[in-house]
Parts: sequence; structure tokens; C-alpha cells
Amino acid sequence: MIVGIGTDIVEIVRIGKMIERHGDLFLNRVFTAEEVRYCQRRKNSFQHYAGRWAAKEAVMKTFGTGFTRGIHWQDIEVVSKRSGEPVIRIHGGAEDLAQKLRIDQVMITISHCRAYATATAIAFRNSDIKESATPIETESAETDRSEETSPE
Repeated sequence: MIVGIGTDIVEIVRIGKMIERHGDLFLNRVFTAEEVRYCQRRKNSFQHYAGRWAAKEAVMKTFGTGFTRGIHWQDIEVVSKRSGEPVIRIHGGAEDLAQKLRIDQVMITISHCRAYATATAIAFRNSDIKESATPIETESAETDRSEETSPE
């Protein structure tokens, strides 16, 4: 069963200005170390940071709450499989909320052009998860993450 749908769009220049103005303080508040490494390896890193920003916002919208007390930006992490498919990992307060809402999977798609990045997320309860789909990852889940990250 679909629990929620979320979408977000952000101007890439807005995220770029935040990074230029606040540097590591902003990056370390919003993105995990793995997300920073991924984006910094890209030619147009601001596009990738903006895409991940939009993805985090879209995921929170699937929960029906937006960012609330006890949930932090780094609680929602976007990683990429070798194929490039983005996968959502959740931690901390976001993991607690997902469990409370009985959300077992969040599917995400991210796109960007020169000016904008956008993401759409769909949250599911276990009863509707397709066997071929990637389940939501949590800190407590035991997974082999070596296949999920880009080998770059």
C-alpha cells in the first residue's frame, strides 16, 4: 500500500550559494560523509548536492510531516547502486518515524538540469512491496552495502 508521495524541486544555484557561503558547516549538517564524497567526485557537484537535497525533502513529504523535531537532514541518506539507481537509507529520528508509520520501502527518483534539481519519492507499507524493488534501509538492517555504492 502506498503510504505517501512526495516531490521537491530546488534551484541548483540556491544550494551552490549555501555551499559557497557556509562550506563544510552546511555540508556536514545536511549530507552524510558518503553523500559528500559522491557529490565531490562529480563534475557538476552542485547539481548532485541539489538532487540529494530535493530527495531528502521529498522523502519527508512521504511521511506527511516535513522536517519535524527529532529528525535531522542526515537521517535521510541517498546512496547510489553501481547502476546509478538512487537508494534511500534512513537513520535516527527518520527511522523511528518510518517504523511508527509502518513504512518498509521508499522509492526515489532524482533528476536535474542546469537550473533545477527535482526528486519524487513514494513510501510503501510491506503489503505492496514488489520483490524486485529495493526495500528501505535502516541502521538496524543488515545489508551488503558494497553493491550499492558507485565504484568510482
